[in-house]
This record gives sequence, C-alpha cells and structure tokens, in this order.
Amino acid sequence: MEPSQVPEERTTGMNFEFYSQTDTGRLRTNNEDAVAVDAAGGVVVLADGMGGYNAGEVASQMACEFVCGELVRWLAEASQSASDADVKRAMDICVDNANRAIFNAANSNPNYAGMGTTLVVAVVRPGRALVGHIGDSRAYRWRGQHLQQITKDHSLLQEQIDAGILTPEQAALSGNKNLVTRAVGVEDYVLLETRSHELQSGDIIMMCSDGLSDMLEDREIADIMARHTDLPSLGAALIAAANESGGRDNIAVTLIRAQGVPEQPARSWWPFRRLGSPT
Repeated sequence: MEPSQVPEERTTGMNFEFYSQTDTGRLRTNNEDAVAVDAAGGVVVLADGMGGYNAGEVASQMACEFVCGELVRWLAEASQSASDADVKRAMDICVDNANRAIFNAANSNPNYAGMGTTLVVAVVRPGRALVGHIGDSRAYRWRGQHLQQITKDHSLLQEQIDAGILTPEQAALSGNKNLVTRAVGVEDYVLLETRSHELQSGDIIMMCSDGLSDMLEDREIADIMARHTDLPSLGAALIAAANESGGRDNIAVTLIRAQGVPEQPARSWWPFRRLGSPT
C-alpha cells in the first residue's frame, strides 16, 4: 500500500499532521492490516485482521471504514461543542456497531467464519488524544526523545506478565505472542478500552500492528524516531526496520504529530444513538 500523508488541516490553536502506511512484510502474500485517516475530523483507525481465506482483510477493512466513517460524521455534527466524555461514548458506540456488523457477517457467510480484528482508534483534540484499543495492536506517545507505550495489550502474554507468571523478557521470547484475549467481531459484544492522553506541541502518537511491535523492541523504535523529523521518512524507516528484522507479519503504522497551543475542552453535547434504538 502506498503511504499516505495529509498536511496540517486543523485550524484550532493546535494543529495535527497525519501519516499512515501498511506493508505486507516479507513472508505474507496478503495484507490483513488496514488503516483509515480523516485529517479534517482528527480520526485515525488501525486494524489487524484475522481469519481464513480473505476474512482477515474483510474484518480489518470493515472495522476501519465503519468506525472512521461513523466517528467523522458524528464529530462533524457535534463540532467543538462535544466534551471528551461525549467523544468517548461515541467511540464506544461506533466500535460496538462495527463489532456487530463484523460478527453478523462472520455468522452469515461461511467464508468469513471466525473472522475478527484488533483495533486502535484515536481522536485528536487540542491538547489531548482519546485513544481506544482492542487486542494487541498498540499506541505509543513520543515526547522529548522518550517513547511511552500508552495501550496495554489484550493478550494472554500480557495477562501472564500482569499475574507474575512471566517477566517481560520471558514474554518477548514466547511463541504465544498472537493469542489475543479481546477482538472485534469474534463475539456479539466487545469492550473498547479508552483513555485520554495529554498532548504537547511536538508530541507524536504512533499506532502500529504487532507486525511492527513484535519485530522491534521499544528501544529500537525510539532510536528510529529520534533520527527522523519528518513523518514520511519516519514511517518508512519503521517499516523498513521491521522488515529487516524478519518481516514475519503484515505491518501497519500511523503517525500523528501535534503542533501549537491547545484550547480549553468543550462542555457536554450528546445527539447520538445506537443502531436500532428508537428515534
């Protein structure tokens, strides 16, 4: 997939620059990773699909298009009057609707049986990023030469680390890296874990599939980010490094850079309903 870059288009006190790219990697022939970016709405979605035939590609594409499209439409209607709590609630409902659509498709078409996808979704606002995730695709924040993982994997390995069964070093060598405990479309309900993260001018939010994070240690990612100042060269360098380390899976990466001074958050506004609810 050709990389995409959207220049700063936001007209608030804090502007955002966006970049996204996917790559099949060195061992796969198909690409089950997908991304969707809407710069005007400040919405970025990344998904890593799973399933037989082309089902993984279907699930990840459905998730990206559905969640991004619904969120952008809602944000356009809400404008800047929506509070962060309103946006989080909208994110929950959009993901819930996408989950049901993918689950229903998987149960109505034998070729799509068992399909699902991880998901990371970010809505950037002046001074903060609302980041939600499901599965083991990740989000990081780069600030002042320091890389911080801001999502925690929904995976068997992470549960074993949390329980003290494995150390992070032992987990890095495990063969169970791809066993997720939460995915979109696998069950009729899934919980999006969403948090708000402060943004300062110069911060970069990097979202990626495990095709990147499994191939590169955090210190290697940080080293690459320290060497590149423009987003296209940074995104290309991250994907090249993942491929050089083996490229055993599809790779997806999105980058969001904040510039400028944030404004005050808006007060609550809520004109949203779930699919199938009474008008």
